[in-house]
Amino acid sequence: METEDLMMTSAPTQDKGEGFSQRDNAMEADLGDEKLALADGTEQRRPKLSNSEPQVSNGFTTSTTLVVQQTSLERPRETWSKKMDFLLSVIGYAVDLGNVWRFPYICYQNGGGAFLLPYLLMAVFGGVPLFYMELALGQFHRSGCISIWKHICPIFKGIGFAICIIALYIAFYYNTIMAWALYYLLSSFRPVLPWTTCTNSWNTVNCNRYIWTDHNVTWSNSSTSPAQEFYTRHVLQVHLSPGLHQLGAVSWQLALCLLSIFTIVYFSIWKGVKTSGKVWIDAAAQIFFSLGPGFGVLLAFASYNPFHNNCYKDALVTSSVNCLTSFISGFVIFTVLGYMAEMRQQDVDTVAKDAGPSLLFIIYAEAIANMPAATFFAIIFFLMIIMLGLDSTFAGLEGVITAMLDEFPHVLAKRRELFVFGLVCVCYLGALSTLTYGGAFVVKLFEEYATGPAVITVVLLEVIAVSWFYGTTRFCNDVHYMLGFYPGWFWRICWVAICPIFLLFIIISFLAFPPDVKLFDYSYPPWTTVLGYCIGVSSFICVPVYMVYHLLNAKGSFKQRLLKSITPVPSSELHRDYIVTNAV
Repeated sequence: METEDLMMTSAPTQDKGEGFSQRDNAMEADLGDEKLALADGTEQRRPKLSNSEPQVSNGFTTSTTLVVQQTSLERPRETWSKKMDFLLSVIGYAVDLGNVWRFPYICYQNGGGAFLLPYLLMAVFGGVPLFYMELALGQFHRSGCISIWKHICPIFKGIGFAICIIALYIAFYYNTIMAWALYYLLSSFRPVLPWTTCTNSWNTVNCNRYIWTDHNVTWSNSSTSPAQEFYTRHVLQVHLSPGLHQLGAVSWQLALCLLSIFTIVYFSIWKGVKTSGKVWIDAAAQIFFSLGPGFGVLLAFASYNPFHNNCYKDALVTSSVNCLTSFISGFVIFTVLGYMAEMRQQDVDTVAKDAGPSLLFIIYAEAIANMPAATFFAIIFFLMIIMLGLDSTFAGLEGVITAMLDEFPHVLAKRRELFVFGLVCVCYLGALSTLTYGGAFVVKLFEEYATGPAVITVVLLEVIAVSWFYGTTRFCNDVHYMLGFYPGWFWRICWVAICPIFLLFIIISFLAFPPDVKLFDYSYPPWTTVLGYCIGVSSFICVPVYMVYHLLNAKGSFKQRLLKSITPVPSSELHRDYIVTNAV
């Protein structure tokens, strides 16, 4: 039980007729106007003392003690050690591998500079307003992505479960990319990088090595670079799998690398936060995948903030850093692609034909191999990739952990370490399919279907629940209570109308024009599209399922059940009991 006491004792004073009466009234008025400063930063007005204070026969008033006791049945919530811990954690979550490879590739794929217009519009009218909204919700209600919905709109609680499932899907494939990076990092500790020569056991006759000082290299359409063959034939061994219908065996080297990654993840988060149109579709997916609304992480991180923390400024700073990082990464990758196209005497389209992480492990690796002190820069680069990925993994799993601990505190609160261990084991087992010879095909399938469309749908439901059911006016009042000012009309219009319209348009466009998925020389067959839709639907199906469950288990008539299901429960943090006593 949380308790806060304030003791105030008035010293005995002699009764001197009229003078005492005036002084007594003044003291009473002062007491009525004073405020009590509580430990959480809020203020409560002190209750007035009674007019009929007891007196004793010697003419002295009694010693009056005012005891204000704040009680809460909930355990005190953990908070960040300092503000910088929160900011760095949110920035580390938002700035991830997607900024390094996803943004440059998608930008180039959709016309380069032409892509920046929808990207910026989605950032200004979609990503940043929702980023701000989630930070404010988490900070005000101090709950994870599941239990927070009883304070907003109980019937939408399924959104929280959908977020947790999406987070698991991401953990299944996202950490595999870090396992690849760890394999590259370990392979870099040698005088000659293994992806710079064509004399290795995995190389083919098509391998063609070139360096910036050699202008006599002839590059044909059948030629492959040492970096490409190292990635596809040695690390992934994708040539041993014909496709998704036959993935092949698990690579024990990658399995050990992934085990190392998850071991680091476990010992970093087991204690808690104190230690840790097609162009429009792609633009929205990139914004939400990078900034991260809809993943439950922002709700979790903000819930550990002080109540009056300026989350508005945090949202603007973090969003700006994230977008700036994406732009810088784009400049770097376009420069490298241009250099490689010049060396090979090919178009940039041909050089960048493979999507996704290939930019990291082929294009960047090849560029590093042509640099002086290549071994040093390779170690630094792949260590950076691992660090970027770990930050996002910490955040993603912390979102799930916070949600489950807040929803089932009596079962999991004292068993956090055991629950985190179980969660990490589930993620590792779920990722085994991505460690097979055809694992790269699985990673691509998850990336296309399990995250982008599902997250956009969840965010649409979230903004509808907050803006239309909880109410923008009520939400703005919450922000004013925390920060001392109301959100402007721009934010209100975005939450009520612009964001829902944009998101609905994107979802309809995705359903009307399913992506044509291809990786390396493998074109995904039609049945994989059905499989992809099933993976995507499996997460947000929790929303309608929980709605039905909630209505069936509520009491009363259907109208009473419906009203109760959309009526928020006040946050206990804001409704505490105060015990006032007078003692002699």
